[in-house]
Amino acid sequence: MAIIPQLELFSWEEIEPLGDLERLRLVLEHLPDEALMAHLEKSRGHGRDDYPVRAMWNSMLAGIVFQHPSIESLRRELSRNGQLRSICGLRAVPSAAAYTRFLRSLMRHGSWIESMFDELVKALSEELPEFGRRLAMDSKAIASWASRPSKEKKEDGRRDLDAAYGVKTYRGTREDGSTWEKVVRWFGYKLHLVVDAQHELPVAYTVTKGSRSDVKEGHVLLDEMEKRHPEMLKKAEVLTADRGYDDSKLLSRCWDEYGIKPVIDTRRMWKDGEQTRLLPGHTNVVYDEGGAVYCYCPETGARQQMSNGGFEKDRGTLKKVCPAKAYGITCQGREQCPVAGGVRVALAVDRRIFTPIARESYKWAKEYRYRTAVERVNSRLDVSFGFERHTIRGLRKMRIRCGLALCVMLAMALGRVREKQQERMRSLVRSVS
Repeated sequence: MAIIPQLELFSWEEIEPLGDLERLRLVLEHLPDEALMAHLEKSRGHGRDDYPVRAMWNSMLAGIVFQHPSIESLRRELSRNGQLRSICGLRAVPSAAAYTRFLRSLMRHGSWIESMFDELVKALSEELPEFGRRLAMDSKAIASWASRPSKEKKEDGRRDLDAAYGVKTYRGTREDGSTWEKVVRWFGYKLHLVVDAQHELPVAYTVTKGSRSDVKEGHVLLDEMEKRHPEMLKKAEVLTADRGYDDSKLLSRCWDEYGIKPVIDTRRMWKDGEQTRLLPGHTNVVYDEGGAVYCYCPETGARQQMSNGGFEKDRGTLKKVCPAKAYGITCQGREQCPVAGGVRVALAVDRRIFTPIARESYKWAKEYRYRTAVERVNSRLDVSFGFERHTIRGLRKMRIRCGLALCVMLAMALGRVREKQQERMRSLVRSVS
């Protein structure tokens, strides 16, 4: 029978060309905010209602969709755009003080925004069967609106007493073999993300000071997913991340606790110029920090890289095949070689280096390319959601702003998925003229 390829129900590229009003419509119609709105209205009581809660909320969402860097920028847009005021439900442009009070109210209800995020993730998981199978993890630097730490320790709304200096170092190798290094420093915060690498959508996040370690927060992200989305951890098959998450405990936890194959690049941590180490139990087999395994010919002393033979899940071992057997090369000492039939390398030899997917395999390289999905999500946060130009100071405000942006991103995706399904269902019964 013919193999029918799986239909792609969502692609972010379908959202980016849409106009601002169409994006706002997707958000307003598909964001699960009714519980939050009812709670805020109840908390407000029966006082004056010049600027209704729902209208203020809709305008805040419009500010995110329309990429306004500040409340004043949003207010100017509302003052000249009567159609936008009508869509939001506003009779007049709210004052700056009204937005300040509303934002303070939202900061007191940050857990409700986290609940909305979780509900959107669950809804997308139900709509997209592959959602969550391939995950990627990374952090994003977000500078504070304040440029440096304040000497004053008293909060007055103008200082940022929560931010801290962060540093990220990027290293690589050029085509000519030379190495390069780039160090990025900033004063502010970090947004730590786990995203679905296929659809480029967030599934978990935390916001911390800029000095927070990526590895430590990686464990926190797994804790949050275990608490909020245990079904997704059961579904996930692969987790990719850069070398900033190279940690034996994190790698072991992915596989031992959740059955997720970690594809995380290694840092070079061996000291004193050490290039290889002897594989335990063998006299002529060594391995390097990149996970490659080599055997030495007992006759000539020539070194050859052993071939990958797959992963044995029940044994917890990687099979490495004799290069003479795998590639048909000539080995003068094959007859007396103790590893002529190959070797098994237990993951326990070094959990940081040996993982269920062999590091030097084509499959590892293919899976590692999915890590760039996080970079594209980070880029959209900067360009499409205004984090390149913002006026945010304080950790609570940053958490609210990041949570809202990620909820808007998911709501757009959910709306696009649901509406495409409806159109496809209609097309099945539409007559052809």
